[in-house]
Amino acid sequence: MTALRIGNGYDIHRLVPGRDLILGGVNIPHELGLLGHSDADVLTHALMDALLGALSLGDIGHYFPPSDPQWAGADSLELLKQVNELVRERGWRIANLDSVIVAERPKLKPHLGAMKEKLAAVLGITPEQIGVKATTNEQLGPEGREEGISAYATALLVQEN
Repeated sequence: MTALRIGNGYDIHRLVPGRDLILGGVNIPHELGLLGHSDADVLTHALMDALLGALSLGDIGHYFPPSDPQWAGADSLELLKQVNELVRERGWRIANLDSVIVAERPKLKPHLGAMKEKLAAVLGITPEQIGVKATTNEQLGPEGREEGISAYATALLVQEN
C-alpha cells in the first residue's frame, strides 16, 4: 500500500497602497498590494503550510519567522523551493496541490495559468498537478470589503519507494 499524507494551509494578508500584488509568484497589476514581511504572497504561503502540515513539520513562521530580517522582502517562490526540499529530503513527493484564492478584486482568472506554471517550475512538477482557483467572498468579511486577500491550500504527498 502506498503511504499518503494530506496537509492543509491558509494565509491572509492586508491590502495596502504602495505594494505589489503577488500571487503564486505572479505580479498582478492592481492599485493595492499585500502587506507582509516577505512579498506577502498568500497563495504560496498557504501552499507551503499545506506541505509542511502534511509531514507535521510546523508552519512557515517556524522556518521563516517575520522577526528575522533575512526574510524581509523575500521572494515566496524561493521559500517554497526550500520547503519542497524539506519534503523531498524526508522521502516524500507531491502528488498534487489544490488551492483557492479569495479576493473581490482584481479578477484573477486571467492569471491562474501563469501561477500554475510558476509554481510547477519551482516545485519540479507539472502544472496539471496544481489546482489554482479564485473566488470572491460576495462582499462579506475582510476579503469582501477589499481589506485583504486570503488563500486556502491542500497538499497530497506520496512516499517515495
